[in-house]
Amino acid sequence: MKTDHEKPDTSGASLSPQAPQQLLHDLRVHQIELELQNEELRRTQMSLDAERARYFDLYDMAPVGYCTLSEQGLILEANLTAATLLGMARSELIKQPFSRFVESLDQDAYYRHRKQLADTGLTQSRELRMVAQNGNGFWAHLEATIAQNADGAAVHRVVLTNISERVGLDQALRENNLELEHARNMADKANRAKSEFLSNMSHELRSPLNAILGFAQLMESGSPPPTSTQKARIDHILQAGWYLLDLINDILDLALIESGRITLSLEPLSLPAVFADCASMIAPLAEQNGIRVSFVQLNHPCVVHADRTRLTQLLVNLLSNAVKYNRTEGSVEVTVASVAPTRLRIQVRDSGHGLSAEKLAQLFEPFNRLGQEASAIEGTGIGLVVCKRLAELMDGAIGAESSVGVGSVFWIELNQSDTPIIAAAADENNATAQMSLLQCGVLHTLLYVEDNRANRELMEQMLAPRADLSLRCACDGAQGIAMARSQRPDVILLDINLPGISGLEVLRILQQDPATRSIPVLAISANAMPGDIEKGLAAGFLRYLTKPLKAKDLMQTLDLALEVAQESLGGKEGGKGCL
Repeated sequence: MKTDHEKPDTSGASLSPQAPQQLLHDLRVHQIELELQNEELRRTQMSLDAERARYFDLYDMAPVGYCTLSEQGLILEANLTAATLLGMARSELIKQPFSRFVESLDQDAYYRHRKQLADTGLTQSRELRMVAQNGNGFWAHLEATIAQNADGAAVHRVVLTNISERVGLDQALRENNLELEHARNMADKANRAKSEFLSNMSHELRSPLNAILGFAQLMESGSPPPTSTQKARIDHILQAGWYLLDLINDILDLALIESGRITLSLEPLSLPAVFADCASMIAPLAEQNGIRVSFVQLNHPCVVHADRTRLTQLLVNLLSNAVKYNRTEGSVEVTVASVAPTRLRIQVRDSGHGLSAEKLAQLFEPFNRLGQEASAIEGTGIGLVVCKRLAELMDGAIGAESSVGVGSVFWIELNQSDTPIIAAAADENNATAQMSLLQCGVLHTLLYVEDNRANRELMEQMLAPRADLSLRCACDGAQGIAMARSQRPDVILLDINLPGISGLEVLRILQQDPATRSIPVLAISANAMPGDIEKGLAAGFLRYLTKPLKAKDLMQTLDLALEVAQESLGGKEGGKGCL
């Protein structure tokens, strides 16, 4: 008999025969799934290990140093490059203060760098001098950012780059620049000294030449005329004097060109007009040497882009050489040819003895006279050098061809200009037509301010034939100003280098005085450098005449100044006119 507390065992009775088999199958499936998952985890782990290995290879072998610093500046991690730069093993760097490797002179800059990083949270860059463990110093570029480590603590990621080579190159470049600047300053100083020397030399040579050539011109045109013997001696004086002046001018031109201080005024120029000027200038020398000079007749406009004064100087130099080095009763022919659609070639052909190929190659060497040093023909060997530089400055070219026993051809190539030449309305001979004031019975007063007694006497004698002129002289600037105010001359001739007050200062004072500001003032000076002339004209001189004076140029300039003075009086008082 069973009690109520006893229950029948029905578990075994409820299981079907297939149940254990199904359970076993499920366990096996679950086991397979776990094994597959474990395999996948193993493969993932292996991939992560490989990636981590590659990452550490890149991290350690990077060309720049990587460091992780605590907020206090202690090194928490460093790659091999950083350890190499700092000269310690990676394990030894841990917990070392990064600042111990910063040079003492840059410690303040490093702490400011850290403070700016902490205050702004923005990436900070800085160049510092650092010192490795072995004492070797180097320049480093630091770039730092703020990050968080695995624990969430703030850390500084620092990229450390050795820039010693770049800094060294920069320093070398700065030193080179300083050396170049010093060299440039020395060159400028030397050029200024050279220019000052040349200016002084020109002045000191021109002053005595003014007296020599001036009095020689007076003797040549004196009354009674000189005898044939005296005339021959005077001609020698004039020839030597003008040659010396040409030599001075050539040296100054070459010096200015070589120093880059020469200025050109390029404009459209009519070749027939330039040829006419050259023909009149070369005619006396050609006649003296018995050489026939001919210029091609141009029936169509030939306009080049050049500086008129310098082109004339260049052509006259070539013509002079062609005449001087020609044969007896020889010829010189000037022609023009087109060598390109926009390029003209001016050719100076002579019938001289010609040059060998060796001498032709030395043609444009300074002071090389090609074996003519012992000849009776005057020359310096720098004229052609000046010509070459001038041609190049005008964007042109110069060259020569020669055959021994036949002659030579010197040529200049210049750019053509399409700009038409506008004829001047004023007649160039108007000054001569305007003169004749003597016929009107008008006496003009000239004031000459000059401290050199010989120059004053020369001016008195050069103006003696002009009965319409009355010359008064002052020995210095102060006396000149006083005489200008009291006597009111028609024209003032003013030297530049005066004792006490310079001629430029005298001019300024005269221009500020209402009583004298309308008087035309001519500069008469041995300061003949282009800069001196430009400065004088800019200051207000009507014209700037350089010593030695040519009588013809002086008279023409005086007539111009008297005409200006008459116009000034006419505007104020209705003019004196002719009585």
